[in-house]
Amino acid sequence: MRWVAILVIMAGLSAMSVSNGTASPDASTQGVLLVANKGDETLGIVDPRAGQQIATVAEGGTTGHEVAASLDGRTAYVPIYGNSGVGKPGTDGRNMIVIDIASRRVVGNVDFGHGVRPHCAVIGPKDGMLYVTTELEKTISVIDPRTLKIVGAIPTGQAESHMLAITADGKRGYTANVGPGTVSVLDMENRKTITVIPVAGEVQRIAISPDGKMAFTSDQTTPRLAVIDTASSKVKSWIPLPAAGYGTAPTPDGRWLVVAARTANKVAVVDLSAMKVAQVLDVPSAPQEVLMRPDGQVAYVSCDASHKVAVIRTSDWTVEKLIDAGPGADGLAWAGH
Repeated sequence: MRWVAILVIMAGLSAMSVSNGTASPDASTQGVLLVANKGDETLGIVDPRAGQQIATVAEGGTTGHEVAASLDGRTAYVPIYGNSGVGKPGTDGRNMIVIDIASRRVVGNVDFGHGVRPHCAVIGPKDGMLYVTTELEKTISVIDPRTLKIVGAIPTGQAESHMLAITADGKRGYTANVGPGTVSVLDMENRKTITVIPVAGEVQRIAISPDGKMAFTSDQTTPRLAVIDTASSKVKSWIPLPAAGYGTAPTPDGRWLVVAARTANKVAVVDLSAMKVAQVLDVPSAPQEVLMRPDGQVAYVSCDASHKVAVIRTSDWTVEKLIDAGPGADGLAWAGH
């Protein structure tokens, strides 16, 4: 009878983990999806397993465009950019809020002292520092997340350094400088500009291949993707896109690059071995940012005008489902292990 009871208990626990995912969730999907909802000035917290936004946290400012999560998945950082687009008239944000994800409340603030339009926040993969683009100063501000103090700055040498990507070893940073149409290459350890790469009349967004050998940014004047060879710091090739690209993210194996084509309401999947678009998927209107889940099995795409996040299965490049988010859904981050 004792063995029967044990088997019954084990079967019950197994069924629980299968039926509701709460007893033993897959380690690769433990975490929550964070969404910067520009339209209602909130940070959305999404349960990716349930496929729904379960909470919002008011930012107390106008407005956050991007979000980063701490390496332990407990804290979110939302720079308050302002009510303008890059290079356009509007307010100049001067602070970044800190949100405790578990309690869903603002627990800290970084004041830059004046308007700098802080935009993209990235956690240094090796040093754990917080790097934030501060456009109006043509710098990347360096913040210690333990003290929330600004401890340094890295010059970009260009205006409108809107987005930042950092190599996996933490040594190099790359910024997309929108109006100038350039990419700045940064020495993250010595906090200086190495070089500036001319790309196009105007560019948007930036991503780096997992091996650090290529950087990607999208020409906004012609529907094409620039592939930058990081060894030579030069554009080595162009990949035609169905429309001007926006947010991009590579799969962890480096085989694919997912590109949001905002004006076409599509997502292009680039085969990085063939250097061409292999798949084009329809998504809701105005796709913005692409976030790859750490296990590489899912790509999340925020769709600004439709208040949605598209969930794309990478095994067969299918839009698996749509998640309701807030208005103006833009920046994404994964908070988990």
